[in-house]
Amino acid sequence: MRYIKNTDDALEVFRALGSEVRIDILNLLIQNGRMSMNHLAQALGISNGALTPHVRKLEACDLLRVNTDTEKHGNLRLCEPHLDKILFVLGSGQHPQNEFRSHLRVGQYSRCSIYPTCGLATGSELIGKVDDPRRFTDPKHFSADILWLGKGFVEYMIPCVIPRRSGIEQISVSMELSSEAPGSNPHWPSDIHFYLNDTLLGVWTSPGDFADVPGLFTPDWWFSNWNQYGLLKTLLIRSDGTWIDDQKLSDVTIEQLQVTGKAPMYLRLEVPDNARHVGGLTIFGRDFGNYNQDIEFRIIYSD
Repeated sequence: MRYIKNTDDALEVFRALGSEVRIDILNLLIQNGRMSMNHLAQALGISNGALTPHVRKLEACDLLRVNTDTEKHGNLRLCEPHLDKILFVLGSGQHPQNEFRSHLRVGQYSRCSIYPTCGLATGSELIGKVDDPRRFTDPKHFSADILWLGKGFVEYMIPCVIPRRSGIEQISVSMELSSEAPGSNPHWPSDIHFYLNDTLLGVWTSPGDFADVPGLFTPDWWFSNWNQYGLLKTLLIRSDGTWIDDQKLSDVTIEQLQVTGKAPMYLRLEVPDNARHVGGLTIFGRDFGNYNQDIEFRIIYSD
């Protein structure tokens, strides 16, 4: 998997794929797995000399790999496909002048209250045993890239390093979320409550806990019937209310919250036990799910 977030980084891949010959090379390797340079040239009806620059361009952007088989006579060069997926996220790359961007790993919460089913994991291992809320106080929690809870909350201190006299005009938070069912269940609604400094911003109902296909970035050691991926949601607080994507959650405005660059701000994600749908919460970080990102914050401020 290669994850490309802007067009500049994508240029070499676009150029490599901008040739029918190179597309044919990739298709042959996908069909056959591994092929020698000689066999590739014969299949394409071109010479080895004409094949070489095409292979080099594909190798330069990791679309294929070339290995030498020293056990064969003449050090046979073998080509094999490398990347099976490329994910492009295209954006303008332009940011307002008065903008502060930051991110936190899923495990970098400052406060929590956890009830099973629950657990945490890094990209390489579980953090202790599952369904033990005490594990959320383990110092290893700071390195967690996925966490889940049946009910309760996690709270994050929002990074905000802007001039102290500045007013905050807009806050957005991007995160990959789902419900938390025992095992998994695509039809498992959960009312996830969002708070800023103890003010309820609104409630979004997650539709389920998904494991129908592996998450694009979920590691191979992860259990196939557990949470595989979530939905990428953007919480946005501005002058016309609080939104999640294009859905208005409430009339709470950024002005009503009276936040500035002087005092800490805390974002809480909660599934309370009195919610209509107590279906838990899963937060996916950089090594899990479909989006390979932490919890990302964006603050627009005035001078």
